[in-house]
Amino acid sequence: MTADIYQRRRQDLMHFIGDGIAILTTARHQPRNGDVLFQFRPDSDFYYLTHFPEPEAVAVFIPGGKEGEFLLFCREKDADKEQWDGARAGLEGAVSDYGADQAFPIDQLQQKLPQLLDNRDQVYTMMGRYPEFDSELLGSINAVRRKRRNGAHAPGEYLDVRHILHEMRLIKKKDEIKIMRNAARLSAAAHRRAMQFTQPGKYEYQVQAEMECEFRLGGSKYNAYPSIVAGGANACILHYVENHCQLRDGDLLLIDAGAEVDCYAADITRTFPVNGKYSGEQKALYEIVLAAQKAALNEVKPNNRVIEYHVAAVQTLTEGLVDIGLLDGEINELIETQAYQPFYMHRTGHWLGMDVHDVGDYKIDGQWRVLEPGMVLTVEPGLYISAANEVDPRWHNIGIRIEDDVHVTRQGNEVLTKDVPREINEIEALMAGK
Repeated sequence: MTADIYQRRRQDLMHFIGDGIAILTTARHQPRNGDVLFQFRPDSDFYYLTHFPEPEAVAVFIPGGKEGEFLLFCREKDADKEQWDGARAGLEGAVSDYGADQAFPIDQLQQKLPQLLDNRDQVYTMMGRYPEFDSELLGSINAVRRKRRNGAHAPGEYLDVRHILHEMRLIKKKDEIKIMRNAARLSAAAHRRAMQFTQPGKYEYQVQAEMECEFRLGGSKYNAYPSIVAGGANACILHYVENHCQLRDGDLLLIDAGAEVDCYAADITRTFPVNGKYSGEQKALYEIVLAAQKAALNEVKPNNRVIEYHVAAVQTLTEGLVDIGLLDGEINELIETQAYQPFYMHRTGHWLGMDVHDVGDYKIDGQWRVLEPGMVLTVEPGLYISAANEVDPRWHNIGIRIEDDVHVTRQGNEVLTKDVPREINEIEALMAGK
């Protein structure tokens, strides 16, 4: 995305905060073991406003500020450290490449912050997200208070900036949708590759490697989340990530994996037979889940409430479970008593964006919110029949989920991840090399 997009976002934020001041820090660089760090990924809210990808950075937004409205505290250039760890933007790069009005060394933050807080009534920050930074910020506010005899005026109101930012992030602009389409296409290619690679005797981690190779070849620096590659009974564990088991002839393989592109996530799940052919029980359950997804997709459109597509999926799943004898009773009563929950225990989707479980309220004033163009969400019904379910054993250890990423448009919706087959005949044909 271009620099002016980030500038417009900052302007929108400053419109909301008025005469206040907003202070955001990026994520901490976390240790993995010893002196080795995890790969760094910036805080989503911070990155949304700054596009600044480095650790040890704080952004300050001051409407009408004398030193500028967007100030960035970051690491200075350091030839010795850059020799070991890579290039830094430095203070000049923070201004020229990332649009800051002024940039200061990060180690000057505690010196400068009291001056910036003086005579601002409200402070907007991400309260509670980074407790160590909260303490540093309170220290700076107290430093202003100690100077009140000299005419200093400390902020008296502390507000969480995330409500403002998360409503901004919930409605994606066309440039964001373009990136999400790219992430979806790349992730779809990886899922197709996995289907073509899979066969009995392979290991879950080998399939994972094929997928994530496709992510990296396509330019994705990160996975959007840890890949779930779950064969057989493992598919009944919703967040299974061990991915260490050997794939068996006759089992299904559930893969929930997506790439991240410029900090925007894709999130796709497909479930397919290890040997390329669905059994009778697998096909019966799969067709119920697929029908539920189609019913849910029909409800993803402007002016519908966000709960409606979940309701449609639950209705179809319950009807299907009755049809094959896993539930018995009157449909409405089964739904009201949530009799389906032993087989379907999660919601049918979530917001998607910079975070895989993205930000934004699902209810406003106690009412499920209305879908609007620009929202992106997942549609992911499933059925999970583990050995713990007291049903005929022929259904045991079958876990199925079908998940796509859906953009709400003025006309209805756009399935961003449509390039991965969902129909049984299409999946079997792809796995057979046809």
